[in-house]
Amino acid sequence: MLRYLPFLLIIALTIYAFIDCLNTPEEEVRHLPKVVWVIIILLFSIVGPVVWLFAGRQRSAVGGGRSRTQWIAPDDNPEFLRSLNEDRDKDRDKDKD
Repeated sequence: MLRYLPFLLIIALTIYAFIDCLNTPEEEVRHLPKVVWVIIILLFSIVGPVVWLFAGRQRSAVGGGRSRTQWIAPDDNPEFLRSLNEDRDKDRDKDKD
């Protein structure tokens, strides 16, 4: 069973790189067109996927804080919490009238 492990790892790496390449938007692909990267990944079973993972795609910075363009949960969003307070204040004003 252990003698098949290297082959399985190569196949898994190739499949992962292939799917990652297909799912990557065209504007994030570096150095070569996406079609060429797919051909390289499929033709060169060990080197192709490794080169794709290190040089083919723009990678985002690891651990860089929360960006404002990312989705924020409602209980962490100060604008949403402020709007709840404003709605509550409006309801109180209506009840007083």
